[in-house]
Amino acid sequence: MKSPERSCLQTRMSRYARKKPPRLRLRALRLVRANRGRSPNSLNTPGNPSRRPRRARRFARGQRRGVALVEFAVVASLLFLLVVGMVEFGRLVMVQQFLINASRAGARRGILEQTTESDVQTIVTDYLSSSTISGTTVTVSPDQLIKVGFGDPVSVTVSVPFDHVSWLPAPWFLGGKNLSGRSVMIAERPE
Repeated sequence: MKSPERSCLQTRMSRYARKKPPRLRLRALRLVRANRGRSPNSLNTPGNPSRRPRRARRFARGQRRGVALVEFAVVASLLFLLVVGMVEFGRLVMVQQFLINASRAGARRGILEQTTESDVQTIVTDYLSSSTISGTTVTVSPDQLIKVGFGDPVSVTVSVPFDHVSWLPAPWFLGGKNLSGRSVMIAERPE
């Protein structure tokens, strides 16, 4: 039993062979024999580009010689930007969390009885120095913690420029941005 692909190919090739001179008929029969059992889309027919002479294929390969290099340059530059952005934003989130935790530790100290602003600033700077963050500004509100009564809010704000804490020599995306963390707690002092 003949396969439908083969009969379709033989019909196509026999029409092709009838119209051409005898020398081409022999070539067409060779193609039919060479393509037995193959799908019609992958046939080595004269119109199929895979049937081009070797010289033409070699010439086409030479035209595409630098394509891989150009594609790598485009993709590598985008990948590099993505990695640098991930490093910067990762450091931003990490420092932001350290600042919030330091302000929370300072506010916790500030709500206690007989605490001064310098005590709060010492707690905050000690916490941040263990995290290798320096150059911070600590703001305590109200200015005089000794006058704070029971139930009054105590606010501690810690801020630092991103340029001081960036892991990159010159931040690309976040240069000039100030990071800050703020905590507010209610004073726990006797009336």
